[in-house]
Amino acid sequence: MKKEKLLLWTLAAINFTHIVDFMILMPLGPQLMRIFEITPREFGLLVSSYTFAAGLSSFMGAFVLDKYDRRTIMLWVFFGFFLGTLACAFSPNYIILLVARIISGLFGGLTSALILAVIGDVIPDGRRGRAMGLVMAAFSVASVFGVPFGLFIASLSNWHAPFLFLASLSGIIFWMIYKYVPSITAHIVAKQSKPSPIQVIKRVTSNANQMRAITLTIMMMLGQFMIIPFLSPYMVANVGFTDMELTYIYMAGGAFTIFTSPWVGRLTDQYGKVKIFTIFMTLNIIPIGVITHLGATPIPYVLLISTMFFVTSNGRMVPASALITGTAKPENRGSFLSFNSAVQQLSAGFASFVAGLILAENINGELINYNYVGYIAIVFSLLCIPLIRRIKVVDTEAIANIDDSPDPSLVVEK
Repeated sequence: MKKEKLLLWTLAAINFTHIVDFMILMPLGPQLMRIFEITPREFGLLVSSYTFAAGLSSFMGAFVLDKYDRRTIMLWVFFGFFLGTLACAFSPNYIILLVARIISGLFGGLTSALILAVIGDVIPDGRRGRAMGLVMAAFSVASVFGVPFGLFIASLSNWHAPFLFLASLSGIIFWMIYKYVPSITAHIVAKQSKPSPIQVIKRVTSNANQMRAITLTIMMMLGQFMIIPFLSPYMVANVGFTDMELTYIYMAGGAFTIFTSPWVGRLTDQYGKVKIFTIFMTLNIIPIGVITHLGATPIPYVLLISTMFFVTSNGRMVPASALITGTAKPENRGSFLSFNSAVQQLSAGFASFVAGLILAENINGELINYNYVGYIAIVFSLLCIPLIRRIKVVDTEAIANIDDSPDPSLVVEK
């Protein structure tokens, strides 16, 4: 179990860095909108550019992820992510930052699919919920430590500082990948021949169960990422938060989800993925409805609602990810999860972009129409509940147990 835990901690660290890199831009929104003198629409493009690029790379990755060793691909992808983050740190203006975000997204998007593919290859279905809970806890740690710390050093220096911090951290995690991620090649051995890109596309699109899983991903992203990118600008412009007080939102939400994420993972394994998802998705619409209608509000009340939003959003992702991962077999898991990651990133980018089109500023600098964004998000969230009941798990066993592997190089093969 020791090797398995080290692997999961490494995957969680990768996820942490990727999530902080994506999330840090959103609380920096008020600063960037002032410094670059950009509109909510332009800021929405800055956020969505990362996810659109991540979606594109994930789509292209579907043609190659199942052809090579998972560890080798992970090392190359994370190195590219490091370079993109470094480019963000030294961006002098809006246009160059936009280009740097696209580069970061191209490589960052592939990490999500690779993380899920490794978990699916190594962890059996009976423990997959717990594994997902641990890796998804990276979102919580990113919220409670990564984002607030990034905002703190940005307040002491400038907005470039958080990206320099991330680039430094990425160097450490690159070593962890080299040290603790095993060579995983059983998905290659299991196949007699490597499918062409057209065959990869047909294999996913002709599978009704996997298409339902992908549709669920779309609905979830539309229900979440129409809200999140503009949460910080709305809190500053409409609710009365300062830039520094924004850290309270992420610290409170992250602190609770650090504990609730593994707990939700255990509940998922014990009571079933669909049941736990339904509970947390239903609860999630409450904070969405409240947050998007807030005016000037005391900080404690805002923290109560925003924390509930983070906890329930994370709570629905754990069982959904565990279920979606199990809809593919080892030999095509990388391809399917790369497609799913592409859809996830593109949907998040589309949601951010559309929300940016709906929102506007009044003469007082306040954001308007956020309530309409909330109504749309609630509708998409509710549609997920009947949909997930039609998705079935087809793979329940891991292709190998890394602790039982006799090969000291940790090559995972049949």
